[in-house]
Amino acid sequence: MGWAVGRRRFVAAVAAVGVAATVGVIAYRVLAPAEVSTPARDDYPARSTPAPGVTGRLPVAPLIVDGRLRVYAAPRQVYADQPVDSRSRRTPYWSFRRWPASLDAVVASGTTVVSRWSDGQLVAIDARTGRLAWRADGPEPASERVARRTGTAVVWRPSGLAVSRTVDGRHVVVSSGEGEIRAVDLADGGQLWRAAVGSGCREPVGSGSGGRLLTVDDCEGPAAIEFRDTATGMVTTRWRPPDAGDELTATLLGCEPDGVGCAALRTAGPGDASAQGWLLGSAAPVQAPVLDGSATELVDGTAVNVVDGVLVGRAVPGGEERWRVEVGPGRVIAVQPGRVHVLTEANELVTLDPATGARSSSFVLDIGSDGTGWAPGDAYAADGFVVVERLRRPVDPDADDQRYYLTAESLIIAAT
Repeated sequence: MGWAVGRRRFVAAVAAVGVAATVGVIAYRVLAPAEVSTPARDDYPARSTPAPGVTGRLPVAPLIVDGRLRVYAAPRQVYADQPVDSRSRRTPYWSFRRWPASLDAVVASGTTVVSRWSDGQLVAIDARTGRLAWRADGPEPASERVARRTGTAVVWRPSGLAVSRTVDGRHVVVSSGEGEIRAVDLADGGQLWRAAVGSGCREPVGSGSGGRLLTVDDCEGPAAIEFRDTATGMVTTRWRPPDAGDELTATLLGCEPDGVGCAALRTAGPGDASAQGWLLGSAAPVQAPVLDGSATELVDGTAVNVVDGVLVGRAVPGGEERWRVEVGPGRVIAVQPGRVHVLTEANELVTLDPATGARSSSFVLDIGSDGTGWAPGDAYAADGFVVVERLRRPVDPDADDQRYYLTAESLIIAAT
């Protein structure tokens, strides 16, 4: 009898050990760090050239890459679909997923897509094939990324990650984070330089002319703008606008499609309605009043703004009026080379030539039964397309995503 009881206890102990081992294996497989790369299986698509008009709606914000792909961000994944003018999101053309790291920011230059993750790692993907081009270590983000459902903060406003260009034309990826700024070559991921900085108090703004990287420094004392040599990381100039307060925001204007070679800068304090414009060159910024005001944009050497329902184009830097076109109440929501995009109060998208003011296209941003009773949120333009977030009226920034956005597919995309 005692032997039988002992045997049962032994069998139970062995079974318990087996169950624990099985659970451990399952837990390891589920929770262990992992990557899944799914390259493209189809040929690289041709450029889409649809007629002007609404082409579709999407649940998350895309980056348009090479006029052929839409690249998206998910909490632990970066992926692409095609064609650009597809009416809705499609099965991924390629995909890259990591665990347990989360996706922090995405930028694109040419046909290279670079993602930054919560552990600081940079992963570059060849957009044409979906295959990994290179990976490099970088500083971990100074804070956790806060992004709403559409992910515009990750792909359209990727703080802490920027592309810059050296004097000799080499493109550089710059990431900033926990106590460090680091730069790698876009071509192969090779490290170019690194600089120790205060934690979370220096952030790349982007690339100016003359091979200079702009960063905002608010580590000690009043905020200032640093100009660094993109090739070496050396600070060449520190600059503050006259009469600037302790806090400072900086926005680049007149940039090339991948965000490099920006021609101008706008500075402002917190809540400052009188934002000031500055032209960028090889020396200190030069004040350009024609670029003042947060609603003014710069494209192809022309400053554009809607004043009392009239879109006005002015020469930069002189400010002479080049043309004016009546568009009705609205605002410039986006610009891209050769195009100025105005969204009217009736949610009509009007596109004009910045050189002449000639109207290229105009149509109402409406699709299906969604209607036009929405408020615009973030907007983005590239390769002849415009994407606009649609928010539910009245806009409540503190509402949850279901209340905040108009529909589940809250982004509308149009060809112009």
